[in-house]
Amino acid sequence: MIERKLQSHLETHWNDGKILIVLGPRQVGKTTLLEKLCSQEGQYLFLNGDDIVTQQSLENIGEVQLRQIIGNYTTVFIDEAQRIHNIGLTLKIIHDRIKNVRVVVSGSSALELSSNINEPLTGRKWEYNLYPISWNELTNHFGYLGSKQQFELRLIYGMYPDVINNLGQEEGVLKQLASSYLYKDLLNYGGIRKPEILSKLLIALALQVGSEVSYNELAQLLRIDRATVEQYIGLLEQAYVIFRLNPFSRNIRNEISSSRKIYFYDNGIRNALIGNFNPIALRGDIGALWENFLISERIKLNQYNNSNAKGYFWRTHAQQEIDYIEEQGGQMYAYEFKWNPKAKAKFPSSFVENYQPIEKKIISTQNFEEFLT
Repeated sequence: MIERKLQSHLETHWNDGKILIVLGPRQVGKTTLLEKLCSQEGQYLFLNGDDIVTQQSLENIGEVQLRQIIGNYTTVFIDEAQRIHNIGLTLKIIHDRIKNVRVVVSGSSALELSSNINEPLTGRKWEYNLYPISWNELTNHFGYLGSKQQFELRLIYGMYPDVINNLGQEEGVLKQLASSYLYKDLLNYGGIRKPEILSKLLIALALQVGSEVSYNELAQLLRIDRATVEQYIGLLEQAYVIFRLNPFSRNIRNEISSSRKIYFYDNGIRNALIGNFNPIALRGDIGALWENFLISERIKLNQYNNSNAKGYFWRTHAQQEIDYIEEQGGQMYAYEFKWNPKAKAKFPSSFVENYQPIEKKIISTQNFEEFLT
């Protein structure tokens, strides 16, 4: 088992008396991690939110029935809790009325789970995100040379635990993940009226990684209205399939301030959607893969380090651009991503002159580790 960075955060708050909630995509190891921690306490009660009997048993349940279900257990783990109706109120009853019971919860949809728990559990929870394996976690497990040997494989097949652990079977694992299983919770959500459109939208977004995304163009391509495009993209983001990067702008003339870029949390999922697992040497999209890898890994790094850094991209109508900008504590950092270490990169003078102080850095295959550690 690859040790997860999140484990130390969970252990820090393990005995705080608050509910521990771990959100993230399906199949990234939430259950494995939480079961590992729970088992260290001895016996614990495991409740599977994907199980229909468990769903019915915990829906709109009262204190008396909860006490009967929990019995003498002092640790309760509710997995895939977003599938249980009114789970927030159920958790509130356990926290407030059934003392000396530790509760840990996992969920793969921020949409359903967060909307059900935020108000009932105000001040009663610690909430974290778990993502596919990070480059740091991979390096800590396999060592520097071991991770470098996998470098190109990870760009193509991504960082899901099952993908890493099934060498030679990556394509089959990813095809299963990239099917409806990845966004299973969205298909059960009432807002998804056209599942086939969701699949087509994902493919369109996969082909536009690293480029600015126009909701109007996507609407025309898919023959749906712009509002549906926006809704589905929002839902995919809350299901931890994609994330948006907004433009950086201080209203300087000619800056683009209303566009956005969309990235995938995992390269392998993106490649599975477009059916392209060709090796690096045969790819025409290595620039997009490299950019998606670096930005998704930076998101993981900042989240696990509890950083308040905010990420953006920058571009003008004159096609001047910077791949990634990070703002933290009043300091700005500008990054250009180059797959070829010998490639030249120039930071636009209009940006440098208007935004000071700023640190500038070119990230290539020769120095990317410092960007991800």
